[in-house]
Amino acid sequence: MITNVLEYLENSAVKYPEKTAFADPASHCSYQEALQASRSIGSALLPFDQRRRPAAVLIDRDVCSVLAFFGIVFSGNFYVPVDPKLPAERIRQILKTLEPFCILGSEKQLSALTSSLGETGNYPLLSIETALQTEPDEAALEKIRKTHLDTDPLYTIFTSGSTGVPKGVVITHRSVIDLVEQFAVAFDFQSEEVFAGQAPFDFDVSVKDIYNVIRNGCTLEILPQSFFVMPKKLLAYLKERQVTTLIWAVSALSVLATLKVLDKGVEAPLRKILFSGEVMPMKVLSYWRKHLPEAMYVNLYGPTEITCNCTYYIVDREFTELETLPIGKPFPNTEILLLTEERTEAAPGETGEICVRGTSLAPGYYNNPENTEKAFIQNPLNPYFPEKLYCTGDMGWFDKDGLLHFASRRDSQIKHMGHRIELGEIETVLQSLPFVENGCCIYDTAAGKIVLFYQSRENEDKSILQGLQKHLPKYMCPNRLIHFDRIPMNSHGKIDRARLKREFLTGGETL
Repeated sequence: MITNVLEYLENSAVKYPEKTAFADPASHCSYQEALQASRSIGSALLPFDQRRRPAAVLIDRDVCSVLAFFGIVFSGNFYVPVDPKLPAERIRQILKTLEPFCILGSEKQLSALTSSLGETGNYPLLSIETALQTEPDEAALEKIRKTHLDTDPLYTIFTSGSTGVPKGVVITHRSVIDLVEQFAVAFDFQSEEVFAGQAPFDFDVSVKDIYNVIRNGCTLEILPQSFFVMPKKLLAYLKERQVTTLIWAVSALSVLATLKVLDKGVEAPLRKILFSGEVMPMKVLSYWRKHLPEAMYVNLYGPTEITCNCTYYIVDREFTELETLPIGKPFPNTEILLLTEERTEAAPGETGEICVRGTSLAPGYYNNPENTEKAFIQNPLNPYFPEKLYCTGDMGWFDKDGLLHFASRRDSQIKHMGHRIELGEIETVLQSLPFVENGCCIYDTAAGKIVLFYQSRENEDKSILQGLQKHLPKYMCPNRLIHFDRIPMNSHGKIDRARLKREFLTGGETL
C-alpha cells in the first residue's frame, strides 16, 4: 500500500530512470535525476531538525520548484508554494500565519524577497543552488521515512479568506494518493502521457499535474505564463513536446478559443482535456470539440479543501449554448451530500449546499481553528460518531440520472425586487452570447442593483440587454453594465471578483 507520495517518484525512477520527468523551456530532468536532486535538497534541510513543519518555496514555473517540493517532503516536512510576485503585504500575512522553519528559493528570488519585505523575520533562507550541492544522507532520510504516516501533511496552499486574510489549506499524503489513484482508473492514464502544466504551483490544479505524472511515469512540460499571450508559440510548443494531456483552468481554454488559435489546426496529439475552476462556457467547449473531436473532455469539480476534485463528468453528448455541463458523479471513496439551510438532506431534485465526505477532505486550515470549525462540520445526518463534512458554499442538485449539477455559489443567490435570483443563471445566458468573451454578475447589496461585468471587443451594453431579455424575466436583467477590453483576472486565472467588488460596488464591498 502506498503511504507516501515519494514512493511514486521512487517507483518511476526504477521503471523509467532515463525518461524525462519534468521539463520547462530552459531545463529538464530525468526521473533518476529528479530523485537524486530531491534527496539532496531533503538532506540540506536536515540540520533544521524539523518534522511535520512547513517550509515555504518561492515558486516559478520551472523544474526547480517541483524538486524543492519533493526535497521538503524527503526531509519529513511539508511544502507551501508562495508566489514571490504577490504583494509584499500578502506574503507577510502568509509567513505570519505559517511561521515556516525555512524559505527556499533561488538566490535571485531570496535576494528580491529580502529587498521587498525589508526583512524576512526569523525565517532562515536556503537557496536551491546550495541545497542541490548537498550530498544525500541516505541513512537519515530512511530513518525519517520509517516514522512517516499517510496522514502527515504533504502541502499547504493559501486561498483568499473572506476577511481578506489568506487561509492555508492543509492537504495530507493520503488525500493526494486517493486522488491520483482514482484519476488513473477514471481517465486511464498511461506512462506515454505528456502533460502540459498550465497552472501556477500555488494553484491546486498543478497538484494534479505533478502527482498524476509521477504516479504513472509520465512527463510534465511546465508552460511559462507568457505562452498564453503568444498562442501560436504555445501550439508549436505543444506539438514539439508531443503533449497528449491538458488539465487546465477553464479560463486558459477560453483564452485560446476567444483568439481562435485552433482554426489552422492542432498538430499536437491531444487526447485528454480536463478542465475545472469555473463554469465552462458552452461555446468554448463547442469550439474545442469542433477542432479536436476525438479527444476526451472532462468537467472536474471541487475546491482546494477536498484535494482538487471530488466529482467528474466525461462529456458524452452535444449541448446547446444555454445548457450547462453537469459536474457529474463523485469519484469512488467520496460521497456528496446536499444539505438545506436547516442542515437536513435535500429532497430529490431539490437544490442544496454541496457537502463532501471522504478521504479527500483536508484536516483544516493551518493555524486557523476558527475557520476550520466553520467549514468542516460534524455530519448532521450522523449523530452517532465523529464524522467531518466539508461545506463547499456551492449549491447543487442531482438530476434523474444521478448526475450532480452546479447551481450557484450560496452567496450568489440573492433577493432582488421581491424575487429570489440565481446570479449563475444570468451568467449562463451572458456566456452564450457570441460577442461576449467573458463575464460575471455581482450583487451590489448597498445599492440594491445587479451589476454585470463583461469582456468584449466593443461596448455591447444594448446588445447584451436584448440578448438577456430573450431568455430571462425583466427582474433578472442587470441594472448596471460595465465593459472591459480585458476583465481583471486573479493569479489563478479566474475573474477577480474581489477586485471588482472593491473598485465598482457601493462602499467597495469585499468577498
